[in-house]
Amino acid sequence: MKTIFKFIGLFFKGIWKLITFIRLALVNLIFVATLAIIYFAFTQKDVQPVAPVQQSALVLNLSGPIVEQRRYVSPMDSLTGSVFGQELPKENVLFDIVDTIRHAKDDDNITGIVLALRDLPETNLTKLRYVAKAINEFKSSGKPVYAVGAFYNQSQYYLASYADKVYLAPDGAVLIKGYSAYNLYYKTLLEKLEVNTHVFRVGSYKSAIEPFVRDDMSDEAKETASRWLGQLWGAYVEDVSTNRQISPSVLNPSMDEFLAQLESANGDVAQLSKNLGLVDQLATRQEIRKELIEQFGSDGDDSYQAVSYYDYRMNVQPNIDVTADDIAVVIASGAIMDGTQPRGTVGGDTTAALLRQARNDDKVKAVVVRVDSPGGSAFASEVIRNEIVALREAGKPVVISMSSLAASGGYWISMSADKIIAQPTTLTGSIGIFSVITTFEKGLNNIGVYTDGIGTSPFSGVGITTGLTEGASQAFQMGIEHGYNRFVNLVADSRGIALSDMESIAEGRVWTGQDAMKVGLVDQMGDFDDAVNIAAELAQLESYNLYWVEEPLSPAQQFFQDMMNQVKVHVGIDINAYLPPALQPISKQMAQDLSLLETFNDPKGHYAFCLNCEVQ
Repeated sequence: MKTIFKFIGLFFKGIWKLITFIRLALVNLIFVATLAIIYFAFTQKDVQPVAPVQQSALVLNLSGPIVEQRRYVSPMDSLTGSVFGQELPKENVLFDIVDTIRHAKDDDNITGIVLALRDLPETNLTKLRYVAKAINEFKSSGKPVYAVGAFYNQSQYYLASYADKVYLAPDGAVLIKGYSAYNLYYKTLLEKLEVNTHVFRVGSYKSAIEPFVRDDMSDEAKETASRWLGQLWGAYVEDVSTNRQISPSVLNPSMDEFLAQLESANGDVAQLSKNLGLVDQLATRQEIRKELIEQFGSDGDDSYQAVSYYDYRMNVQPNIDVTADDIAVVIASGAIMDGTQPRGTVGGDTTAALLRQARNDDKVKAVVVRVDSPGGSAFASEVIRNEIVALREAGKPVVISMSSLAASGGYWISMSADKIIAQPTTLTGSIGIFSVITTFEKGLNNIGVYTDGIGTSPFSGVGITTGLTEGASQAFQMGIEHGYNRFVNLVADSRGIALSDMESIAEGRVWTGQDAMKVGLVDQMGDFDDAVNIAAELAQLESYNLYWVEEPLSPAQQFFQDMMNQVKVHVGIDINAYLPPALQPISKQMAQDLSLLETFNDPKGHYAFCLNCEVQ
């Protein structure tokens, strides 16, 4: 008994030490951040646009993910992220990239583009295609595009394939692995932890909850995932093979074919890439610089005349016609959550307020809603949809521009628009609803903790420590079935689809944009530019401004964001770094799954969410 008490004492003593350490670390970080604020407030001058003093190449050196909308990261988020070793990379807004390339096309000071994409992470094909469209427009001016790199991941190589010439380091590689959809599954773990998982759902294909109730992917989930993965990969292969003028089979070898090809290149992956036509030249950095100097001129310091994307971006200013009307653009990017939420998620109240702002603005004649969301709270989705209906009733047409993903709740907020525009590689549909409730009564009982008491109604004793009664489970299931029927009926009414046809369309099935158009969920194929043009046509506008409706940052928030973009605080407590490299991807995936659960805040516990829509 004394040993047990000693162990308990050491346990709580350790916890207290950890809390004390974190508390002191945060205080120190806040102190450092305060000093940084004071420093930048007094030393930073107003930043002026940086124009190339002479003709230069635009270096597209994108670092960090490509996003629909830049998030605001609070100072405390930045500090706690640093404490736990989380990276806070730059975020590159998709529309900024495209606008910058288009501006460079007509800029006489820009003589070409160099794609230096080493720090660009894997990116969804739909976003890459929009950037590629701008690169092709740039090439139409007659200016050259070069790609340089030591190693190309799949996304980097996709953009590189649009270059006139692709360089690869002699010891480098092109790393193309195809698309996949893999998840971690926790059923056995939860059983060993004595956690009871109660699942309520409708739809054979609604696979969002499978990681918590299975140890593998269901046949239904594999069936639907196989179809859209194949279509996405087919689009990638077609684009790259066309750009490089190679056979699509080059990008689709069997393992035996690949090994034979690699053997013929004596195991030299870089040489194999050149043999297959993936790259044009194997060259060292010195050799590449020499060739680019010949093309763009010398900077006098052993390199070519160049300007960074991040410097040049400051030159790009929108052309505003003060006499023209506006087409409002509202971004709905991230998981859909109830209430007011920060950027990076789609708050039901937050997004509805932006749509209402556009509805009450007399200068706004049409609205484009850019959707990039796997869904989330069914209640919040309906709040947003109601505002879209109100916009239409006010005589302002609404066009949905689907980005990479507009599934489940992402489709819920889209279905009542005047027009829905998607890309062939968009993932949408996933019409279904589920609820997951975890209770811990069994695990608590096993360690000698019990719950007992009395209540005034059959639901008074229902909770995470007491479990669910049979009656409560039936009530939850009936609620989910009602929500699903409402979802299906709304889609049928909004899209003019016979209710009898919805059975083959709904039940959680995921569709690519091109398949969604065939079944009536989408009106036509097109990108953001097409959506804007359609909105202008519906509003009968010959000239217009794009008005990006965003919740403005306060001066303090803007200052902190600018400061955090320049200051990085590292405490050296990277939990993931202490794990073996082989376990780090698993740790990252588990952290993502836990953060996903944090977005589930629907007041009724009803969720329209597509988990298996994440592509790897």
